[in-house]
Amino acid sequence: MEITARELNRATLARQLLLKREPSDIGAAVRRVVALQAQYPASPYVALWNRVDGFDPDDLDAAFADRTLVKATLMRITLHAVHADDHRVFREAMQQTLYASRLGHRFAAAGLTPGDAHALLPDLLAFAEQPRSADELRAWLAARLGAEKTPGAWWGLKAYATLLHVATGGPWSFGARASFVAAPTGPPPTDREAVPQALQALVLRYLAAFGPASVADIAQFGMVPRAPVRQALRALGDAVEELKGADGTVLFDVPGAPRPPADTPAPPRLLGMWDSVLLAHADRTRVIPEDLRRVVIRVNGDVLPTLLVDGRVAGVWRPVEGGVEATAFRELAPGAWDGLAEEARSLTALLARREPRAYSRYEHWWRRLPDGQVRLLPG
Repeated sequence: MEITARELNRATLARQLLLKREPSDIGAAVRRVVALQAQYPASPYVALWNRVDGFDPDDLDAAFADRTLVKATLMRITLHAVHADDHRVFREAMQQTLYASRLGHRFAAAGLTPGDAHALLPDLLAFAEQPRSADELRAWLAARLGAEKTPGAWWGLKAYATLLHVATGGPWSFGARASFVAAPTGPPPTDREAVPQALQALVLRYLAAFGPASVADIAQFGMVPRAPVRQALRALGDAVEELKGADGTVLFDVPGAPRPPADTPAPPRLLGMWDSVLLAHADRTRVIPEDLRRVVIRVNGDVLPTLLVDGRVAGVWRPVEGGVEATAFRELAPGAWDGLAEEARSLTALLARREPRAYSRYEHWWRRLPDGQVRLLPG
């Protein structure tokens, strides 16, 4: 079976709740979209505002506070908010990647080995059974390793250890000073191999939320090697099916998953920084035109807040005094601008309750943008 590029776009948007906001409790919504990137504390809130009908940020506060949702280093070795019930299997699926990246060269440069890490982990996690600040955890390591080894040890272990970030309040639940607590799942496995069943589970969840997708797409989502991904797909057997993309690429999907027609309307959206739909595929042209990829994804990995028009990135936005400044890099129809203006009014109301100038620390990128059509969308 073949699937066109536009059908691929609509399938992904449908599964990411970007074709229509749907009523949902917070936990169920996050499980449905798998994970929310959470480097910047506002982004999970903006992501759910884009996806959940009647989204109330207080509900997300509560979910973080009672740890229905947890924030941890997971896919692509970056911070994600996931449902607590998913944390263990996602962490196990990431084992090979986290082992290689965090117990590798920089860890060794501190004079430490993976064996040293695994010897430390049980006591470190016991110390972190109650919330601890980064300073407290560094001091704990310094008392055992000495001051010289501590920076490298903490760099590796804060991502490799099964530590969760603790909600500390503030406008978006998590402040600039991180606090950590041990996950209830215990230490990670003692070797670098991914747990095969965990990777299979992650592949199925990924396909349900972002598919159809190629081996390269799946590997990109988790930053895991392609060989284990192929092994997982083989092991899944009839639980996945194959399709052919417009360019002949073999794609995999979950049987029965939504694949709306190509002409399904896609309403305008204002995606926050690092929205997962922009980063979950190796081939990002399903949502980002190739000529805009380096515009919205900067050289250091910052992913700007984007305008999504007819299901694809058309520009960027930022909060300003009086509303949202939108910059479009192609001509937009009047109806598209009207839809973006309606979104801006709603988004401005959300930000006004928390952080009216969210993402302002990244405004230096606006000085380097290509020319575009700029409009103030009043709040």
